[in-house]
Amino acid sequence: MNLFRTFEDKLGVTIDQMASEGVLPDGLERDRIAVEPPRDPSHGDVSTNAALVLAKPAGMKPRDVAEPLAARLGELGEVLAAEIAGPGFINLRLTDRFWRDRLRELLKAGPVYGESPIGQGVRVNVEFVSANPTGPMHVGHGRGAVLGDALASLMKKAGFDVTREYYINDAGAQVEALADSVYFRYREALGDAPGEMPDGLYPGDYLVPLGAALAAEHGHGLTELDPAERRALLRSHAVDGMMALIRDDLTALGIAFDRFTSERGLVEAGAVDRACDFLDREGLAYEGVLEPPKGKTPDDWEPVPLYLFKASAFGDDVDRPLKKSDGAWTYLATDMAYHHDKFRRGFEVMIDVWGADHGGYVKRMQAAVRALTGGRGSLDVKLCQMVNLLRDGAPVKMSKRAGTFVTLREVIDQVGKDVVRFIMLTRKNDAHLDFDLVKVLEQSKDNPVFYVQYAHARCCSVLRHASETFGPRALTASALSGSDLGRLDGDGEIALIRTLAGWPRVVESAALAHEPHRVAYYLHDLASQFHGLWTKGNRDAELRFIVADDPVLTLARLALIKGVATVIASGLDVLGVTPLEEMR
Repeated sequence: MNLFRTFEDKLGVTIDQMASEGVLPDGLERDRIAVEPPRDPSHGDVSTNAALVLAKPAGMKPRDVAEPLAARLGELGEVLAAEIAGPGFINLRLTDRFWRDRLRELLKAGPVYGESPIGQGVRVNVEFVSANPTGPMHVGHGRGAVLGDALASLMKKAGFDVTREYYINDAGAQVEALADSVYFRYREALGDAPGEMPDGLYPGDYLVPLGAALAAEHGHGLTELDPAERRALLRSHAVDGMMALIRDDLTALGIAFDRFTSERGLVEAGAVDRACDFLDREGLAYEGVLEPPKGKTPDDWEPVPLYLFKASAFGDDVDRPLKKSDGAWTYLATDMAYHHDKFRRGFEVMIDVWGADHGGYVKRMQAAVRALTGGRGSLDVKLCQMVNLLRDGAPVKMSKRAGTFVTLREVIDQVGKDVVRFIMLTRKNDAHLDFDLVKVLEQSKDNPVFYVQYAHARCCSVLRHASETFGPRALTASALSGSDLGRLDGDGEIALIRTLAGWPRVVESAALAHEPHRVAYYLHDLASQFHGLWTKGNRDAELRFIVADDPVLTLARLALIKGVATVIASGLDVLGVTPLEEMR
């Protein structure tokens, strides 16, 4: 379906013919040949750098390769003109008939249009959210959640075998503080009047129900337990309660994970020991002393022997400790064990979605994955920048419920999951995002989610109106694919078909780049073109989609409408947004 891959194949056949005829040497390297849209649409429909790539190994000038190559490409039936630009780029202009055939192809394919086999079933693990189970998710978590979920859907559409995974950070100091916080709320529920909550605990009201539940179940019994036993019970109760809260928030956002993995469970199952044993066998871990921190050396710094990972051998700046001076595992050690576990489960391609504050951690984890997989595994980390939550331009104050931030659920409840999901993808993940609770609900062209959903709703409205004349059977995608598409000859109509025909390439390129925001950008551009045609029809009756005295033209334009609705629905499905049929 990707027309640019089709032209890659045609180009390859043409180069083979030129080689067999002695016009070009045989066996030229072609890996760097690109076939893609020109940067400037006025230059044509398809552009290739083939002449530039082939010239040097062929011992020829680029234009000496481009001229015979362009002449042969110009003889292809779907090519209107082949032009040489600059030092040797070849730009192809395609016939209107070619574009109409792409619309027919789209209609025959229906909802699967844009799906690609490019992923070849490669298993991919997308780990995202993985918020510490110490409270409800905030808006920043929501951005990572939407990014990860949309990326997983996108890669699945491109033919990858994708698993969505959540890593539960249920070990470490933050979980111990959570247990203490729940114990405070438990005693509060008993009426023990524990006083002000100590510093370092979690003050949000979301822990009050957990404390009350423990008081109802155990009475004063927990106060009489051995401290270690009590803490283990509190920790388990608290993590389970917080994960139930997080799962509920994720459900409200339309996200379902395939797997939840517990950090504590991995440690207790020996995963850290297993990973470190592997490093020992490969000579990638050793006992050593780190250099003092750069700059001013702290007064309390001592050169203590530590168990270190040879991270610097895999692109990191320095070697990294796997154990603390007290013998406890470092965060890096448990994170390495987790990624080693992913690899052992069959995932050579791993994608993690993290907050931007973890940027300094990326190189060491990528080094760890290379070391633990013998170079077979890859880790791409997508860092999400902050979300600035506003209300009509003014910063939103913190939530009472969370204590320190506005919860994601509060935002979903105010504006709906579709708005949250689409707006989170209107910027690349490494750019800051302003989320205005008022502006995201405006019904205007300046609101991207409204603009795209309105385009789909308008398509559905036209088709509903037309069904009164033609009947619903005549307006199925299959029936419309047989209409006289030759009647679509306006510049705006052909331009819209070109954009529709670009959807399969958008899916492939966005999936390979791990950038789902490209889908949101594409949908906005498509909606803009469609709304532009709608506006022209309002000004000129002959340009309307339904022309009362010309049923053949009307059916052709309805075929175009059906194509727009199909692609918008397909793109919104990738983003996890509902393609509305009516706007109210």
